[in-house]
Amino acid sequence: MKLFGPLYERAIQWARHRRAPTYLMVLSFFEAIIFPIMPEVMLAPMCVAQPKRGFWFATLSLAGSMAGALVGYALGHFAFEALKPMFAALGMLESIEAGIEVVQLKMAQSPWAVFWFLVLGGFMPIPMKVFTWASGIVGVPMPQYVLSMLIGRGKRVYLLALLIRLFGPRAEAMLRRWIEPLGWIASALVVALIGWLVWKANYA
Repeated sequence: MKLFGPLYERAIQWARHRRAPTYLMVLSFFEAIIFPIMPEVMLAPMCVAQPKRGFWFATLSLAGSMAGALVGYALGHFAFEALKPMFAALGMLESIEAGIEVVQLKMAQSPWAVFWFLVLGGFMPIPMKVFTWASGIVGVPMPQYVLSMLIGRGKRVYLLALLIRLFGPRAEAMLRRWIEPLGWIASALVVALIGWLVWKANYA
């Protein structure tokens, strides 16, 4: 079943629109809360089309992601119990609850342990919403949370802008070619990583 490819093509259509910068910010915002596709799939073709504005587009994406991260945190903190049926219907409840358990384990060590975990999570192709909701539910201290989201997501969008500035359309073509297998591999890795961390905490 193809899931990431069709969503990528839809993001490409948005990237060609005259209001693409606005769409990028909106996509980045909702991806941090609930949307399943990373904003990089829209950022990449925008950077290819206008490489000199790539870092500006990356900044817009980061701004949208940070706003969404704050909303996701607040929703996780104040509304998770009420929204559980919705997440169950969307098939997201299990991954969010697993993320909660992992963040709780890190919080038990120290706020800075969870900070480094969230920074490393931002370096992986993992949906941002898993961390935003889990952090709000657990109550990760706001300074560590905001800084970790800023570093983790900022690295991704600015690195992508830099790669496309250096390698041009070849970078976007490679992303298009591998988006489907990369999406499924990333999803499998997330499930495996969370499962291993939970097992280690409970049985090791």
